[in-house]
Amino acid sequence: MKKFFTLVLVAALSAMPSMMQAQVKFGVKAGLNVTQMSLSQDVVSKSNQEGFFVGPTVKVTLPLVGLGVDASALYDQRDAKFSGEFGDEKVSQRSINVPINLRYGIGLGSLASVYLAAGPQFGFNIGQKNYGEDGFKFKDSNFSVNVGAGVSVISHLEVGFTYNIAVGKTGELSWKDGAKINARANSWQVSAAYYF
Repeated sequence: MKKFFTLVLVAALSAMPSMMQAQVKFGVKAGLNVTQMSLSQDVVSKSNQEGFFVGPTVKVTLPLVGLGVDASALYDQRDAKFSGEFGDEKVSQRSINVPINLRYGIGLGSLASVYLAAGPQFGFNIGQKNYGEDGFKFKDSNFSVNVGAGVSVISHLEVGFTYNIAVGKTGELSWKDGAKINARANSWQVSAAYYF
């Protein structure tokens, strides 16, 4: 057991120089999202929410290992229209989303690399929350999980594709007769980031 702890300590100390050489880059990220709002009943038809996001981002990479972390603070805007037996309702979601992803990159030479990323995303609603007298209500905050991949070019430009999976309900649709329908919003995202 003592040998095991000694081996772990030696491995950690040998990794310290590469951790100290970690690269930190700041940048700007923007993109499009297409969100499928799923409802727990079939009395309502809905269109995909389409929108955009933009905000600052930071990326930390360990050059020898290929591991890294990225985090962003993104202004996110999405719109959708619900149609049902009680009428039509247009809703708009405005939020600040904070994705934090663990990354693994595979270099393709000095000009490009491919990366895989996954991690949690925390969302905070900053726009209107209630729509209609007995209509749709967004939650104040939500939690989701990201899974994605992308390409980095010349160490400054990144293009990525992400699938964002909602954990729990995103909102609730209420009808005048007292019926309530839970809603979840999963989305596909296409993004571009530029790091300085």
